[in-house]
Amino acid sequence: MSEKMDVLREMDDSAIRLIRRLMRSARHAVIATLEPNTGNPIATRIGISTDHDGTPITLVSALAAHTPALLADPRCSLLVGELGKGDPLAYPRMTISAKAREIVKGTPEHARIEWRYLSHLPKSKLYVGLGDFRFFRLEPENTKLNGGFGRAYQLEAKDWLSLSPVNPELAEAEKNAVDHMNEDHAEAIALYARYYAKLPDGKWRITGIDADGFDIADGDEVARIFFEKPLESAKDMHMTLVRMAGQARAGLAAEQAPV
Repeated sequence: MSEKMDVLREMDDSAIRLIRRLMRSARHAVIATLEPNTGNPIATRIGISTDHDGTPITLVSALAAHTPALLADPRCSLLVGELGKGDPLAYPRMTISAKAREIVKGTPEHARIEWRYLSHLPKSKLYVGLGDFRFFRLEPENTKLNGGFGRAYQLEAKDWLSLSPVNPELAEAEKNAVDHMNEDHAEAIALYARYYAKLPDGKWRITGIDADGFDIADGDEVARIFFEKPLESAKDMHMTLVRMAGQARAGLAAEQAPV
């Protein structure tokens, strides 16, 4: 009897970048939990954003079926991936095994996560302050990535999380940097969208900055833009954004120049 073919590919940089793009740009996911009374699996849809290290975070109501399930048993699984036209199985998606940890209200961690979540999902402002809503970090363990036909990977969380030592420093500086860019440098953000993400003109805004890159949004459209190399400090964040705006301006001018 022949041995079963191993369909998994060796982890590479393209797989890691794909996972990070899927995770950072996702605004919703399917979560599978275990029903407390029966132990039966249940799958529901949740809104998600990410913490600085890329860990998914969610805001859930006590009335939702998955909330008592997570409180009774923190084990869960997430399915993340956007669909488009045509065959839904042709689009990249990943399944993450995770353990949920509730974020204690009134802590610096809660304030950080709340800001990042609302920046990524601004419509959540309608209910974030309601007493029955709470945040969870869905801390990843094993990850299975299906990047399309013949592109299956299995990774550990440490392989794709952004475990940078500068995360705390960036978290401290992020809100002011994002507010400053959105309020005073809309032109630069438009350049990022057009040059790096190949997106049409719009009302793009930055929703978050981390060591590996930043996220932009225009209404329901979201995109991920990676830095050429990871940030090394909060000061590096400012310098990198300025340099990228200059590169984008020069690059777009070269593309439009007559041959």
